[in-house]
Amino acid sequence: MRRRPTLLLLSGGLGLTVIVGLLFWNRPQQAARSPVPAVVTRAPEAVAALGQLEPAGDIRRLAAPVSGFGGTPRVAELLVNEGDPVKVGQVLARFDNRLQIQADVAAVDARIRMLQAEIRLQRKEVDRYRLAASVGAAALVVLDDKRDELLRFQGQLQQARAERRKLEADLADSELRAPIEGLVLRIHTRAGERPGADGVIEVGASQSMQALIEVYESDINRVELGQRVTLTSENGGFKQNLAGKVIGISPQVRQRQVLSTDPTGDADARIVEVRVTLDPASAERVRTLAGMKVIARFQPQ
Repeated sequence: MRRRPTLLLLSGGLGLTVIVGLLFWNRPQQAARSPVPAVVTRAPEAVAALGQLEPAGDIRRLAAPVSGFGGTPRVAELLVNEGDPVKVGQVLARFDNRLQIQADVAAVDARIRMLQAEIRLQRKEVDRYRLAASVGAAALVVLDDKRDELLRFQGQLQQARAERRKLEADLADSELRAPIEGLVLRIHTRAGERPGADGVIEVGASQSMQALIEVYESDINRVELGQRVTLTSENGGFKQNLAGKVIGISPQVRQRQVLSTDPTGDADARIVEVRVTLDPASAERVRTLAGMKVIARFQPQ
């Protein structure tokens, strides 16, 4: 009678063990956890855009002079080509009114020489009549007439000299000269043509070069001031890459101007102009290539 509690306890423990075992084996097995893929951070892509080289200095658009009749003369002779280097004061073009002005100058010079001779003779006449009048050999009224005649010749001489100064200015304007040292960027008017609103020639200072890049408005948020830029020639105009950095970003969105050689390109695309200054070594290599198309790649920051 004393072993009964022990048997009940053993049988109870055995039953509990069996129940726990059955619960464990009937429990659905958890699926093996799949490994969490590592997050791969992609490097930002470089922005690529099309642009062209241009002088970083002053750009002058040279116009033709206005003639006395309110029009402009035709270009008679063009002495430079696009891309030519020019010096300050170098003659770039001559206009067809130059020969007529030179003839007018020659005529005025002849008139000046004649008046100078007349004045010399008239002064001798005045001196002679003054002497004669002092001894009563000539009337004072005649002396006054000789003096008036001298004054008239002197007035005509002054007028002729003023006319010549004007002709000298017109003669200078009959030649188009370079106001700065640089390069001929564009010729708007050829020999035989009358200049229009665009003038005759554009000259740009070539001491340093830059690139004007047209970045799509969708990419401009990845372009920053100071960002390094690599430039290559779109058509093989120069071999090695150029290097520079962003110095200006236009605040205005505008229509594309520098068109690609791809005929399927979007000419109506909206762009933002970005100005890139070239490193000195790169600028020296392309100082005579203003207007050349380039492909710019903006290095990610």
